[in-house]
Order: sequence, then structure tokens, then C-alpha cells
Amino acid sequence: MIRATRLLPAVALLALSVVGCSASKASGPGTSTARSAGTTGADGAPEISNRAKVLFEDALKAFENQKKAKAFNYESLERKFNAALDADENLAEADYNLGVLAERQGKLPEAKQHYLTALKKKPSLRQATDNLAVLAQNAGDVPTALALYQDTLTRYPEDALSRARLAEIYRSAADHDKAMEFARAALVRDPRSLAAYKVMMRSYVDRKQFAMAKLVALRATKIDENDPELYYTVAMIFLQEGKPDDARLQLKRTLEIRPDYLPAHEMLAQLSLDAEDYVGAEEHLRRVLQADGKNAAAHLNLGVAYKGQGQYDKAMQEYDAAEKLNPELAAVSLNRAIILHRAKDAPERALELYKRYVATAGGEVALNADAPVFALIRETEGVLQAKDEGKRAEEEAKRMEAVAAQEKKLADQQAAQEKKNIANAGGAEKAPAKKPTSGKAAGEPVDELDNL
Repeated sequence: MIRATRLLPAVALLALSVVGCSASKASGPGTSTARSAGTTGADGAPEISNRAKVLFEDALKAFENQKKAKAFNYESLERKFNAALDADENLAEADYNLGVLAERQGKLPEAKQHYLTALKKKPSLRQATDNLAVLAQNAGDVPTALALYQDTLTRYPEDALSRARLAEIYRSAADHDKAMEFARAALVRDPRSLAAYKVMMRSYVDRKQFAMAKLVALRATKIDENDPELYYTVAMIFLQEGKPDDARLQLKRTLEIRPDYLPAHEMLAQLSLDAEDYVGAEEHLRRVLQADGKNAAAHLNLGVAYKGQGQYDKAMQEYDAAEKLNPELAAVSLNRAIILHRAKDAPERALELYKRYVATAGGEVALNADAPVFALIRETEGVLQAKDEGKRAEEEAKRMEAVAAQEKKLADQQAAQEKKNIANAGGAEKAPAKKPTSGKAAGEPVDELDNL
């Protein structure tokens, strides 16, 4: 992805750099002539009022100070450039710079609108055209990007930057011969074209010619030793060479130059997760989410970092956030299932989520036979089987216990009855003879009359 991340000072530099107010020939604030109604400069753009220029230069100085401090307050910068616009709505450079600030914050639709507004006010502001082409190129709209670059070359035949951008398009299409041809043509016209050097560097990386890629990067750093993308690309080379420690050093250098360079934070977070440094991963992921709260992958990885620290509820919250932003993110189901399986004693729900992950990832055919999820599924099924067998054994034990209790109860009842019978039988043997009811002696016949 092409990153145009700098603001242009009074002299135009690369795309996505802050641009200085070039509508006037004045070299500093307070020295230009105030705009009169209908007055235009040499390029056909309206002259800009002195007050707008002063406010604009103040905004530029604030940007440069924040750049040196490596701590950007985008909201403050936006207020300053908007103040310049309020002073003079024809100040196209202020619109352009607002687009730059928006793009650096990932607000691409807003950035595009600012660039279009700047071009409407000042069609000769080629940096805005360049950045619109970059946005189109990064979004995969190659035809639009090509048309914009070709339009620039038509108007400015010796333009080096557009050639470098075209070289990047060819590189992305794996046409490395054409890419190198345009990159070299750009360097002929501008030997200090960082964009051209970056294309050459990426082209060598694509072709696994890492030594050449690092050599080009070294040459580029001599032009601008504070370009974060150069160090980031070298870090990616080290990773492909299997040298994570060297890559980590390059990424840290990247962040020393520009602390808000998100790709470096993202890669350092991944390296920290791989090394099971979950606290370090959390730190980098928080920086990513501060700049882009809608980054579903960052929420997912932050959940992994929390899981690694045993903070399972926080992890589940991050997985929920990731799923809300991207319902098709299959890894959400996998990571949520692991917690339910290993930490929450909910293997039934975990098994459902493992199977959902497989389906979302394209089915069993799309995954390698040795993919970890299959081992997790077997493990979970084993847990469920053991749990089911244990439940059946527990139920059988309870049944047997109930039978034994019933048998004991019956035995106790039978024993009690026998004891009662024995007691009754013994009492009958000892009972005294019944006394006669008449005056006759025992054994004598009883006359019925005696009972009257």
C-alpha cells in the first residue's frame, strides 16, 4: 500500500505532505498583498488575504513543531487550518492539508472530499491530484489511478512522482520489468525520488532479492533518514529472512521516527504475540486502536493478548467488538471457542464455535489436515465423551445407591416385622389361664342357664 504521509511546506514535496500557501509569491506571513475582489495570481488562482496567510503559516508551524516532538494533535491542527479557511475560503492549500490530516487518521472518504475541494478551488494543485490517485490505487481502483497519473504526465511531462506511482502499479501487477523501467525513468528526472527508490526496494523484495532491496533502502535513507517506511520495509525483509530480532530493532527505529506509524505497531504486536509477550502486544494494539477503533483485527489480537494474561472476560469483550465490526472474521469463533473450552468449562458451546470456524474458513477442504482446530475439535469431543461417560456413571451409581437404599429399607422392614412376630409369639406362651365366669370349677360343663 502506498502511504503518503507528509504535509508540504512552502515548497511542494511528496504526496500527503502538508502543502504551503503557494498562491502568492510572498516568502512569509505578513509580506504578501491582501486579496482584492476578482484578483488572481500568476497561476489563475485567487489571491489570498493576509489574515488567511498568517493563520495558515501558524498552522504549518504548529505541524512542524508537533512533528519534531513526534506527538501529533490532529484535532488542534485541524482547528488551525479551518481557521485559515474561515479567513479566506479560496485557500485551497488549507483544504488539501485537512485532507492530509484526515488521511493520516484513516478517514479516507473525508480526505478524498478535501482533495476534491482543493482541486476545485485550485486545479493546478497537483499534490491533491497525486493523493487522489494514491487513494484510488490503494482502494484497488487502478483505472482511476492510471487516468490521474497519465493526466499529470500530460500536463507535466517531466514529472518524476507520477512515473514512480505508475511504477508501483506495475509492481503490484507483478510486471517488475515495467516497474523498474518507470522507477529508473523517475530517478533520471529526480535523482532524489524516494517514491522511485521505494518501488525498486519493494520489487526486489517481491523477487526475494533481499540483498539488493537492502542496498536500495540504504541509498534511500541517505536521501531521507527519517522516512519510517524505509525502516519498516527493511524490517519486513528481516522477517522473511527469519531474523525477528533484527526486524524488531528496525520497527523500533521506525517508531522513534514516527510514533504513530501504525504498521510498525501492528507488526510489533504480532511479534509480541508470537513471543508470548502479551503485555507488550497489548501496548502496541492499544496504540493501533487509539488511531483506528474500527480495526477488527486489532480488537481480535487484543483479545488474544488478554487471553494470554488470563483476563478471559476482557478477551471475550474484544472478540465481541471484532465480530461486530467484521462478522466474517472466522478467527473470532476460534478464539472464543478456546476460552470456552479451556477456561470456562463449556465444551458444548466451544465445539459449536470450532465447527463454525471451520465452515467460515471455507470448510475442511480449505484448511490443512494438520490445522490446530482439528486437534482442538478432537480434544473437545474427547472431553464431551468423558463428560457424558462420567454423567452416565454418576447416574448409574445413583440408581444403584437408590436400589441399595430400597433393598435396605425392605430388609429393615422385614426384620422389624419378624422381630414383632417373635415378640407376639413369646407373649402368647406366657399368658395366664382365663378365670371362669361362673361359680363352677374349671373344666365343668357350663349350663346355658348360668349365663342368663
